[in-house]
Amino acid sequence: MNEEIKNIENEEVVETPVRKAEESVESFREEAAPVAPKKRKSNASIDPAKFDWDAFENNVPASESKEELEKKYSESLSKIAENEVIEGTVTGLTQKEVIVNVGYKSEGVIQRNEFRYNPDLKVGDKVDVLVENPEDKKGQLILSHKKACSLKSWDRVNEAFEKNEIVKGFIKARTKGGMIVDVFGIEAFLPGSQIDVKPIRDYDVYVEKTMEFKVVKINQEFRNVVLSHKALIEAELEAQKSEIISKLEKGQVLEGTVKNITSYGVFVDLGGVDGLIHITDLSWGRIGNPEEVVKLDEKINVVILDFDEEKKRIALGLKQLTPHPWEALSPDLKVGDTVKGKVVVITDYGAFVEIQPGIEGLIHVSEMSWSSHLRSAQDFLKLGEEVEAQILTLDREEHKMSLGMKQLKADPWATIKEKYPVGSRHTAIVRNFTNFGVFVELEEGVDGLVHVSDLSWTKKIKHPSEFTALGEKFEVVVLDIDEENRRLSLGHKQLEDNPWDTFETVFTQGSIHEGTIVSFNDKGATVALQYGIEGFAPMKGLVKEDGTTAKAEEKLDFKVVEFNKSSKKIILSHTRIAEDKKRAEAGEVLKEKEAEAESTKKAIKKVKASVEKTTLGDIDALADLKKELEKGENK
Repeated sequence: MNEEIKNIENEEVVETPVRKAEESVESFREEAAPVAPKKRKSNASIDPAKFDWDAFENNVPASESKEELEKKYSESLSKIAENEVIEGTVTGLTQKEVIVNVGYKSEGVIQRNEFRYNPDLKVGDKVDVLVENPEDKKGQLILSHKKACSLKSWDRVNEAFEKNEIVKGFIKARTKGGMIVDVFGIEAFLPGSQIDVKPIRDYDVYVEKTMEFKVVKINQEFRNVVLSHKALIEAELEAQKSEIISKLEKGQVLEGTVKNITSYGVFVDLGGVDGLIHITDLSWGRIGNPEEVVKLDEKINVVILDFDEEKKRIALGLKQLTPHPWEALSPDLKVGDTVKGKVVVITDYGAFVEIQPGIEGLIHVSEMSWSSHLRSAQDFLKLGEEVEAQILTLDREEHKMSLGMKQLKADPWATIKEKYPVGSRHTAIVRNFTNFGVFVELEEGVDGLVHVSDLSWTKKIKHPSEFTALGEKFEVVVLDIDEENRRLSLGHKQLEDNPWDTFETVFTQGSIHEGTIVSFNDKGATVALQYGIEGFAPMKGLVKEDGTTAKAEEKLDFKVVEFNKSSKKIILSHTRIAEDKKRAEAGEVLKEKEAEAESTKKAIKKVKASVEKTTLGDIDALADLKKELEKGENK
């Protein structure tokens, strides 16, 4: 329609020809002019200037005045308004124009291109026209058939939308996302999803077809119309579904056509109603894609598993038409037997192994290895891998089976005491850390714990990761075996003699040793001594002789204040060295004074003894000497 409108708009406009009626009147007047004088001769009372030629031409009796005739003529004309759609009659056709009479004082001329859709147009046909202008500057009536059709079509489409009518349309072309449809001369849009209830693979087969539609949406502002053919089909299908579902029974076998295949299942057309075969109901065995079992448009037999009349949902099954694989399982198969199968599913907790189509067994990750360190199943198996396992449990009624792989290998704990006796040395692999120790693996299935206190004789270890790393080889000695709980107690420091037996003779109480301050805490500092041993110095033992406190990385002499072999503790003090030195110096001064006092006493005794022997002349001198000696003694 739009193409026709464009062609009409581009068509050359031709000036309107003189109306045929006017040509006839002029011709008549020319022929009547010579005759008039003859009539005037017979009737001199007639004034030629007042002669009513219009009445004469139309054979109107001369008794009626011109005013009366004009009044009757005006009343006989149609009253039309601008932008009004009215019906007219084709009165003439030319190569480029169509003359239309609408009962007005003049006829309208419409370009022939506006009737291109109707090549059989003829005189006398009724057509709709829009009055664009009742009279232009030239007195011409301006009409448009194209605009009349457009307005009428838009009103018709709106009416169909309001009344929910079914309309016919011609699919003109394919466009992005759907089709362009001509409805009442208006181009409407048909979305691809609204063509049919089933997915459309080839849109081109619908081009140039006439189909029935429903108007589902109108945008008045932009004059957009949206159609749907699917709505008609769905209405019919709903009625069919209700009738079909009312006749369904569980267990009923029907033939259907595969309509659509998805990742989760297959939709089957049962003849007007669809049902879904879930992927788990396609085959007794595991499948990755439904296309492994069925193909599109394939006809298959299905069984009704369940249906919901209200929701119009039908659950179908395909595998239920064949015997259950567990029914074909050999009755001789029992717990303890060895089976082979393919890994079909792997999870963190285990792997499912298909030993024959539709029959699977679960190998839990704990049954894959004798190792007590549970890992993911992906560490042991791969999807599609062929494995051999032993049946651990078998429940034919519940269709369940558990398998084990480690049971096909010898249990290393059966000979643990012979292979790992107490006191034996071995190389292990570090597998895990805890705050209290290191878990190591001697071999698959044989693990042990090295307590943090058994890592080193000399170092104080806060966390085992300070001492070793995951995956490293680690030398250990077996300390104890708990066969019942499958536990080994291991040690690392026991690989060497206890150095504290030697340290006891080196770091005796009161001995002085050089040390380096390693770190501080609230109570004091850790001091590194010789032979890789560490001691602890309280804060009061870190005060130097000048009154300052020792700092980290500072190297000083420390005195052993306490040595405890059982708790592996050495208490040190730098301050004590200076204090002892002061005490020693104070002791020597006291001894000198004591010696002086003793010599004074001896001198006094000598003086007293000699007094009696002394002459009177010496008495004064001796008295003076005595005073001096007594003063010295007092001091």
